[in-house]
Amino acid sequence: MSGQLESVRPLAGIGVLVTRPAHQADNLCRLIEAQGGTAIRFPCLAILPPRDPAAADAIIQRLADFSIAIFVSANAVHHAMALISRRGGALPEGLQRIAVGAATARALERCGAPAQWTPARYDSAGLLALPELQAVTGRAIVIFRGEGGRELLGDALQARGARVTYAEVYRRDKPDLPADDLRRRWARGEIHAAVVTSNESLRNLCEIVGKLGWPWLCHTPLIVVSERARSLARELGFSQSPLVASEASDEAIVDALLRWRQTRSESPLRTTHAGSEY
Repeated sequence: MSGQLESVRPLAGIGVLVTRPAHQADNLCRLIEAQGGTAIRFPCLAILPPRDPAAADAIIQRLADFSIAIFVSANAVHHAMALISRRGGALPEGLQRIAVGAATARALERCGAPAQWTPARYDSAGLLALPELQAVTGRAIVIFRGEGGRELLGDALQARGARVTYAEVYRRDKPDLPADDLRRRWARGEIHAAVVTSNESLRNLCEIVGKLGWPWLCHTPLIVVSERARSLARELGFSQSPLVASEASDEAIVDALLRWRQTRSESPLRTTHAGSEY
């Protein structure tokens, strides 16, 4: 009976490379496995404390000076709230909270500080389209983010007259991962798709697998969470255009995997000597 149940699950026999940071991969892996797939954890991004925590700390000490706080990721929520908690404080009651997307909003909810606004489109353009961010002249806005984040959001808000401060509460780094086991899995035909949730993770994955792993990686179907990532994959030389999930949530990523699998349901999966799958 268990074998029959396994055979009807849509991702049965599918190995999915999951590149999310280690502390964020559990739920996605569970969802993949619930559909019969094999989740292969390979975290291509490490989330670490900021190099200069004192700078973020100084901003947190004067949160009462700001009228709006924007959180650009769940990581921004976790690390900002950890810094605030260590100081024995909390977000000021009058500080309006904006989350870039559903995962970020859930992180704020779990911290007891639910977001007042979340855009329909989960990116900087979606944030900038929020009615609440149109008339911001003279308003002080703090953006919680990682080190070296994109400037588009802050620049646009400043152009609208806002006073913008970045609180860089974490940093991203490339893990030191051995790629030998990954290459062996490709050679054995065990990796059929890969999930990549940021451009930085995609670049790191390419660097980690190196020249020896590239012939397999470049033919591996990708599930990504933004058009920017799809464009980057094309620039890097991937042979297939990635499938873009409707949002960055784990559920949307699995839905994209199921759509990808459905398009190949009429023909069996096979792996060439280079690891490509058609």
